[in-house]
Amino acid sequence: MRKSILIHICLWIAVGGLYQCLAGFAFDDLVNEHLRNRIEAAGIPPRMNVGEEMIYSSVMLPLFYQRRIYRPAWSQGLNLLPQSAALLSAIKAADLEGLNSEDYHLSKIQQLLKMIHHYEENKNSTYLRFLVDIDLLLTDAFLIYGAHLLSGKVNPEKLDAEWIAARKELDLARVLDSALDSNRIEESLHQLLPHHSCYWHLRNVLSRLRAMAVDGDWPLVPEGPKLSQGDGGDRVSIVQKRLIASGDFDENENSDPDFFSEELHQVVLRFQGRHGLDADGVIGPSTLAALNVPLKERIRQIELNMERWRWLPQDLGNKYILVNIANYELDLIEETREVMTMRVVVGKQYRRTPVFSAKMTYLVLSPYWHIPPRLATEDKLPLIRKDVSYLEKQKIRVFQGWGGEAEEIDAKSIDWSQITAKNFIYRLRQDPGPLNALGRVKFMFPNKFNVYLHDTPDRELFARTERIFSSGCIRIEKPIDLAVYLLKSDPKWNSETISTVIERGEEQTVSLPEPIDVHLLYCTAWADEDGVIQFRKDVYGRDIRLAEALLEKSPQLSQLK
Repeated sequence: MRKSILIHICLWIAVGGLYQCLAGFAFDDLVNEHLRNRIEAAGIPPRMNVGEEMIYSSVMLPLFYQRRIYRPAWSQGLNLLPQSAALLSAIKAADLEGLNSEDYHLSKIQQLLKMIHHYEENKNSTYLRFLVDIDLLLTDAFLIYGAHLLSGKVNPEKLDAEWIAARKELDLARVLDSALDSNRIEESLHQLLPHHSCYWHLRNVLSRLRAMAVDGDWPLVPEGPKLSQGDGGDRVSIVQKRLIASGDFDENENSDPDFFSEELHQVVLRFQGRHGLDADGVIGPSTLAALNVPLKERIRQIELNMERWRWLPQDLGNKYILVNIANYELDLIEETREVMTMRVVVGKQYRRTPVFSAKMTYLVLSPYWHIPPRLATEDKLPLIRKDVSYLEKQKIRVFQGWGGEAEEIDAKSIDWSQITAKNFIYRLRQDPGPLNALGRVKFMFPNKFNVYLHDTPDRELFARTERIFSSGCIRIEKPIDLAVYLLKSDPKWNSETISTVIERGEEQTVSLPEPIDVHLLYCTAWADEDGVIQFRKDVYGRDIRLAEALLEKSPQLSQLK
């Protein structure tokens, strides 16, 4: 059989286009042989190129063709299959998902299509090579694009050690085979997209903002003094034009373009709310800065957050807790319905709250606070050295060692002036009570970061707009409400019994009757079903790093291996 195929190839090349050799089965055999040779010549690990275009799915692509016994995927006999046009259409629409079509060989595929069309009347060896090239590129494009829709283009764990993505695994080679057989290329890719409504709301907003951008950027408001209700002048007029451009202000309500009216005051309040700012209706430095973020940057912000939704599990759970770190808010969701929401305090910039998903399994009433070694040496030790009575005032005990038999030590017997971070051998533990940094209850979802939700005695922090004050854990506004909800299916527990245990001041661990999923997110942009867009400050600088990574040509393909 192999000899026969080689004879066909030689005759075909020599004659330069004999249709007797090119017809049907014989031509398919030629393409098969050429595909096999190209793939086997790539070596191990495979390294393949089509011209200057790199084949990125270098592991999954050979497996795909091996399963097909090197049968071409996108052509049959002398002609391209209609599935190739469907994939090209899907790639061209990649921008709808906030992705770049050129990452999926768009220009090279279009170039090859023109060449194939040019050689249609003279199907020689060049035509064969072009058919093989485009088969490899189309397959690679489907596998790369499918991987990006499924799990994102960027691997967040390579950008940020404090970010764990939910790896979604799927045999994309089998997905492609099925899509080819059923002629459902676009539908199969569509099925890989996140199922979350938040993703689709952002997707709709992205199209709307891009339509706005066709007319250019929105007006830039000049620097100047604060503007508030009753003010007038050219800057007020520009503010109104800016808010009209973004759809915040109805142009029909604009009775006097140079006057800061009550209507404009209400619009500014809503704008401030949409951007997580202090809502006072006054255009000060923070509001002015938000107004002057260019439209293209807001579009990019939407794209970044669509990428983040691709990192999440397809199913968040029937009931789950969602904490948006960038919004300082916790939402409890049950069957797509928000049943509880509260403010939270998250980590400082140098002790950032990580991003991950885990399962909450228990809570602790009247918890001790076992002060982590890093906090003990960096935060507490300087205070102790300054005044050893700090320990007694804060109800903090000192132990030597970390085991259950660790002995308590009289803090006054230690020469703290000689203690440094390097020779700190003690464990600090704060007793339950009103001074305890964890408050009355902590909620545990075991994870490698040792991060959890907890109460706090510093209730005044919840009144702040920007709430980055913790050491990484998440302080919550309504801990008792959350505890009551989580224990409601256990008849032994209600608000009264929880309060009784807390008042005793004795630590007690309580298993949840139903464990609940917890998702810590970092979303700096989102939208509701009515298309109202929310933007938040990138307090940890994570948007910047992600934007740079998305511009890189080489995609992450761990889900293809």
